[in-house]
Amino acid sequence: MRILLKVGITAVALWAATALIHGITVQGVTGVGDTTGGRALTLLGVAVVFGIVNAIIKPIVKTLGCAFYVLTLGLIGLVVNALLLLLTSEAAARLELPFHVDGFWPAFWGAIVVGVVGWVLNLLVGDDD
Repeated sequence: MRILLKVGITAVALWAATALIHGITVQGVTGVGDTTGGRALTLLGVAVVFGIVNAIIKPIVKTLGCAFYVLTLGLIGLVVNALLLLLTSEAAARLELPFHVDGFWPAFWGAIVVGVVGWVLNLLVGDDD
């Protein structure tokens, strides 16, 4: 149940990024149409892809780039998150999910929005641990 909640929170955070950042777009899943429900299904699918990308690649990048995190006082994390959002956009395209990030700067600002919105929603939902 907790995983479904996390996917939902990530989907809402991605929706906020598409609403606030010019250059991040989402459309309805093929077959459903470009409706609100279609976009919601797309965002749920992209949230799963985003979670998988973050679960697999982010720890590797953090381990290999540990010195850069220390040297930049963690600011390199913003760049890493932007690149992970770009990678998610590429993976979504390969999975035929209509989610697209136009370049580095929309990914940079989008990653900040996703991080902040996700953090706020996690605070509101609370932690059962």
